Amino acid sequence: MRTLLVWLAGVLTLIGLSPVALAWNMPVGVTDLSRDIYGLHMLIFWISVVIGVVVFGVMFYSLFRYRHSKGAKAANFHENTTVEVIWTAIPLLILIGMAVPATATLKQIYDPSGAELDVMVTGQQWRWRYEYLGEDVAFNSNLATPRAQIRGEEERGENYLLEVDEPLVLPINRKVRFLFTSDDVLHAWWVPELAVKQDTVPGFVTENWVRINEPGIYR
Repeated sequence: MRTLLVWLAGVLTLIGLSPVALAWNMPVGVTDLSRDIYGLHMLIFWISVVIGVVVFGVMFYSLFRYRHSKGAKAANFHENTTVEVIWTAIPLLILIGMAVPATATLKQIYDPSGAELDVMVTGQQWRWRYEYLGEDVAFNSNLATPRAQIRGEEERGENYLLEVDEPLVLPINRKVRFLFTSDDVLHAWWVPELAVKQDTVPGFVTENWVRINEPGIYR
């Protein structure tokens, strides 16, 4: 009984927390592409939930409905072609239904053409270097979190490890292409609300893009 009460208290505590604090899901984001990605994610999530409910429902129903006592004689039956065709066709249609919107979204993600601004992003230990190509502007962006917070001597603020001394500034309503590389080891450049996450690899240049619709500070 005590264990049950502890479990219920934990569940009620989780329910009382805000969705932002829980962060169980990816953010919707502030760009058209980030919303498309979120919509695709939720579509596939709910399809998976429905599949799980149906599969486990049939499984538990079968376990209950056709249970027998020890020593019962096993049923003897042959295959059913109609049933086999149905349970092959349904997953195929589901996969096609997910593949069509997924393909459309992936085509957008990997299409940096038509960019109005190019930014070279170079990963370095422990900072980022930004260069606005063709604009003769380049600078380093260093972590600005106080060392006292990192050592635990001061209370960690809301933006712990998310503050820099020189932030990257981008225009809104313009397509910006990023070119990523690294001077030393692997790094990952990630801004969740822009739906951009890209690994930077020494000796390789990869690309991504963003079109920001709303002004703001994104970390």
